[in-house]
Amino acid sequence: MPQIKNYKGIIPAISCPFTPDFRIDEPALRKLASWLASHDGVVAVMTNGHTGEVFSLTPEERVEVTRIVADELKGKTPVISSIVCEGLADAASHAKAARAAGAVALDVMPPHHWLRFGFTRDHALQYFDAIHKATPDLDLVCHVYPAWTRASYSSQLLAELAQLPYLQAFKVGQRDMNKYARDIQAIREADASKAILTCHDEYLLASMVQGVDGALVGFATFIPQLIIDLWNAVKAGDLNKAIAIQAVITPLKDAVYGGGEPTGEAHARMKGGMYLAGVLDSHTVRPPTELPSAQEMSVLRAAVSQAGLLKR
Repeated sequence: MPQIKNYKGIIPAISCPFTPDFRIDEPALRKLASWLASHDGVVAVMTNGHTGEVFSLTPEERVEVTRIVADELKGKTPVISSIVCEGLADAASHAKAARAAGAVALDVMPPHHWLRFGFTRDHALQYFDAIHKATPDLDLVCHVYPAWTRASYSSQLLAELAQLPYLQAFKVGQRDMNKYARDIQAIREADASKAILTCHDEYLLASMVQGVDGALVGFATFIPQLIIDLWNAVKAGDLNKAIAIQAVITPLKDAVYGGGEPTGEAHARMKGGMYLAGVLDSHTVRPPTELPSAQEMSVLRAAVSQAGLLKR
C-alpha cells in the first residue's frame, strides 16, 4: 500500500453529507472529495474527523465513509482516516477496517475516556503501538487535543512519540499558544523530519506563523482555496498578504465558530456555509446536532457574501 510522501501542505478534514433521512449521501460525498482534491496545495484528505460528525457514525459507517472517499480519490490523493474508539482491541479492529477501506494513514485521536479519567505515558504508547501492530504498513498521525483537556499530551510525551518511526505527523490543536510553541520545539528537537500541522481552525494565521508545515483542519472542507492562499503567503513570508487573506477568513471563522472552539453545532454552521457557497446541495446534520438558526444562517450568508463565495 502506498505511503503519503508529503504531509506538508493543507489536509481538509472532510465533512460528511447526509440524505434527508440521515443516511450517508454517497454521490455528495464523492463530489465533495473530488472538489477538495482538485485544489493545488491539498496533499491529502482526512475522513472521520470531528468535522465529519464522526461521533454520530457507527463503526461500519466510518469504514464506509473512508471507502467512498478512498475509491473516489484512488490514484489521485491519499486518504487518512481517524481512529476514534476506546480500547486497544477496538483500536486495532478500527485500524484494520480503515486500511481495508483504502486509508494509507491513520489519525489517532485520544480515547474519549481519557478526557474523563486522564491517562499515563504508558497508556498512550501502548495505544499507538497497538494500532501500529494492527496496520504495520500505515503511517500514523498524532492528534493533539487542547491543553485544557485531561487528554492533553505533555511536551515530553510528544517528543517520545516523535521518535516512533511509524508516526509521521502531528495534528496540533493545543489552544494554548505557550504550550503550542513549547510542543513544536519539543517535536522538532526529537525529530525535525516529522510534519507539524496546525488544527487551530479558529486562528489560522496566528498558528501558521509558529514554524509549522501546514494545516489539517475541518475548515478546509469549506474554504480550501482561502486556506491554501493563506498558507502560501505565510510560506513566502508575505505578512501583508497573509493579513489581507485572514481578514477575508475572519468573518467566516466568526460565523462558523462563534468566537469559540469547534463544536458539533459549529460543524453544522459550517455545513450551512458550504450550502450557501454551493459546495454542498444540502446542509443536513445528524441529530442530536442541531441545524443553524435563521439568525445564524443570516450571519453565515453575510460572511460568505463578503468572501465572494455566495451561490445561494
